[in-house]
Amino acid sequence: MEDRPPPPFAAFRSDDVVAAVEAALSPIAAQAARCTACVLAETRTNVVFGSGSARSGIVFIGEAPGANEDAQGLPFVGRSGQLLDRLLAETGIARSDVYICNVVKCRPPGNRDPRPEEAVTCAPFLRAQLETLKPRVLCALGLHATRWLLPGKEPMAKLRGRVLEYRAIPTIATYHPAAILRSPGLKANALADLKRARALADDIAAHESGGGRH
Repeated sequence: MEDRPPPPFAAFRSDDVVAAVEAALSPIAAQAARCTACVLAETRTNVVFGSGSARSGIVFIGEAPGANEDAQGLPFVGRSGQLLDRLLAETGIARSDVYICNVVKCRPPGNRDPRPEEAVTCAPFLRAQLETLKPRVLCALGLHATRWLLPGKEPMAKLRGRVLEYRAIPTIATYHPAAILRSPGLKANALADLKRARALADDIAAHESGGGRH
């Protein structure tokens, strides 16, 4: 029996709402572009604020920009981003309908892990993004992003596969695409996690539609 492609994703925010969110994000992005609050500002090429749309209500959060992201000023545009695009396509979601950002907005030198103080310094920008986007579903890509949202010590193997919660927002934790590139056996679990995120968004859309909300 052949695998059937997933049905099209029914994005559920109107053009007016999407435009208003984008307008509200603009001054936050401008402030981030001028930020020199930590040492990462000394070595960055571009601030990588985030990209995409509020249309689906799904927000993906990664750890930090890499070299390609730093060069282009956009999140997830290197090999990890290409893999994320393929996973989204297999889930039936267009990248243009989701919003993607990182905990840290500037590339750590040599793609090292962000230091705790760098994440703390950058946190107001991510919080402002989330308050503006008002996501229906969050998807944390990798352990660093997951632990920023949900502090703790559990490994990813125990965090994924269930619906978590950040400030009453349903949250899915999954492997970072870079981890999947290193260990391709993780792909099936990551794809299942993205499908769970889509199912949550579909359920919320159906509930709000039935309740007469827009």
